[in-house]
Amino acid sequence: MRELTFSGTGGRGGKALRILCIGAHCDDIDIGCGGALLALLQRYRGSQVTWVAFSGSEPRRRELEASASRFLRAASARRVIGHAFRDGYFPAQFAQIKSAFEQLKRLPVPDLIFTHHTQDLHQDHRLLAQLTWNTFRDHLIFEYEIPKYDGGLRTPSAYVALTRAQVERKVRILLECYRTQAVKPWFTADTFRGLMRLRGIECAAASGWAEGFHVMKARVL
Repeated sequence: MRELTFSGTGGRGGKALRILCIGAHCDDIDIGCGGALLALLQRYRGSQVTWVAFSGSEPRRRELEASASRFLRAASARRVIGHAFRDGYFPAQFAQIKSAFEQLKRLPVPDLIFTHHTQDLHQDHRLLAQLTWNTFRDHLIFEYEIPKYDGGLRTPSAYVALTRAQVERKVRILLECYRTQAVKPWFTADTFRGLMRLRGIECAAASGWAEGFHVMKARVL
């Protein structure tokens, strides 16, 4: 499978990146693109990451801070923003969430944005994906996937290959930091490893592991 890299100077594998991560809930970014962040930050030294979660109680936000600090350890700069919009009611809070997105325009222009899939069956996820595209109209956007009871997973159009070490680090961070989620039957190491193994098969990753993403539009040159 063809490989797309970010050219330029700065990092070991190319230019340092500015990455923006958007998630509805405190663990969404970690689940959806945690492995990709580990891989990108290892390859593109000096990269900066802004991590935005739109809902979460105080205990959940503490979990997010702990997890983000571990995922972003290799970043040259990181910013974690936590909002407190009501979980499950995002469509009813559209105006306020839209205003929060407008504030993100004041950040340095990102080279890459991670957000939810526009066809995600969870209404909160879907709304944030739509607002990402409304707000950032000339950017490279990778839509990540979240396994859940509702289902709805589709075959991705882009992949980030992961090493086995990155896979295990992602799983370890999730299980150690998000103790409040341990009661959920799907929040297990098997779930996270299984999806990454499947995506690794689909993209013929040499390691056998990957995360999958949906890319609606990309300019190659």
